[in-house]
Amino acid sequence: MSGRSALVALSAHLALVSSISFGGFPTVLPDVRNFVVAIHGWATDQEFTNFFAMVQTIPGPSMILMMSFIGLKVAGFPGAVASALATFGPPCSIYFVAYRLWDRFRAAPWQEIVRRGLVPVTLGLVVASGTVMARAADASWPAVAVTAIAAVLMLRTRTSPLWMLLAGGALGGVGLL
Repeated sequence: MSGRSALVALSAHLALVSSISFGGFPTVLPDVRNFVVAIHGWATDQEFTNFFAMVQTIPGPSMILMMSFIGLKVAGFPGAVASALATFGPPCSIYFVAYRLWDRFRAAPWQEIVRRGLVPVTLGLVVASGTVMARAADASWPAVAVTAIAAVLMLRTRTSPLWMLLAGGALGGVGLL
């Protein structure tokens, strides 16, 4: 696929998945990973995971930045800009209209039903995203062990994820992962 057609395909896909992402863009990461890595081969699993890890350490809109990195890899600077716009443009438009309607009908009884229905959908999408990212990152037994230890620490203690991210970065930096 040429640079221009790859840019159009990536932007169209990002616009579509960003429009249907309940709970934020991380909920559609499995689909984006499949599209970018498995279907088109624009990035490897390791590159995709590295993009994700990098943007998690930077303050700000991390998924927009991650999609910009992918767009940069696929089609250079125009790809980075188009990917960023495709990631936040459609959902911002949808959210604006939806909020106006939601606010207009805030006393309607169906709103509570919708809220309760969206909770399990969002949780399932977030868990699926975490699973996909863990599988992509766990290329060796030491990496699997680090992921398992981080998961246990997150579930059993109040340790900040930043400490785990720093520890994983340090282990990778010294060549243990």
